Amino acid sequence: MIQVIDYKAGNLTSVVKTLHYLGAQTEITQDPEVIRKASKMVLPGVGHFQATQLLHDLHITEAVREAIARGAWFLGVCVGLQWLFEGSSESPDTPGLGHFAGTCEHFPLRIHGEGLKSPHVGWNSLEQIRPDSRLLRNIADGGFVYYTHSWRAPVISDTASVTHYGSPFTAVVERESVMGVQFHPEKSSAVGLRLLQNFVHL
Repeated sequence: MIQVIDYKAGNLTSVVKTLHYLGAQTEITQDPEVIRKASKMVLPGVGHFQATQLLHDLHITEAVREAIARGAWFLGVCVGLQWLFEGSSESPDTPGLGHFAGTCEHFPLRIHGEGLKSPHVGWNSLEQIRPDSRLLRNIADGGFVYYTHSWRAPVISDTASVTHYGSPFTAVVERESVMGVQFHPEKSSAVGLRLLQNFVHL
C-alpha cells in the first residue's frame, strides 16, 4: 500500500491514477498516524512552496521523519522534491523536511548575459544518471521528462540525475529510501512510467 499524502495542493489525482494504472494500491491520507506506520509514501506537488506549511500544521512532517527512520520508502514529486530540502526562497519562513542540505532557489533571470524564461516548462532530458540509482533503474541517460517549475534544487552529493536549464539543477535526488523528482513522472510518457514502476516495485 502506498500512502499518498494530501496537502490540498498539486497533482494528486493524476499521480494516483498513474499508480493505479501500474497496479499499485494507494490510500490518500492526511493522518499522521497512518503516515507514521507507512511502508511507502508519495508526496505530489504543484504550486507555491508555502502550501507545504500544512504538513507541519497537521504534524505530518514529524510522522514522515519517523517513517523514514524505520526505513519506509518516500517519493516527492515537484514541490514534493523541494520539500525534502531545508526550504525554498519562494517562502523563506516555511521550513522543508531538511532531509537533504540546501535551499531551493528561483531560476536566475539571466545566464551568461542571456535572458532565461521562467517558469521552465516542457520536455527536457535527464543527464548524468547515477548508475546505482534504484529509482532510475533501466532508464537511459538522455531520456526526456516533463517539467513545469520556477524554483530549482541545488546539485548535491545525493543528486542522482541533473537537467540543464541555464545551468544544471537536481532533477532526481536519492539517498537510501528517500527519493524525489523535480519533473512530473505522471506526465512524462515511457520514462515517467518506468520511474514510477521502479518505485512501486521497491
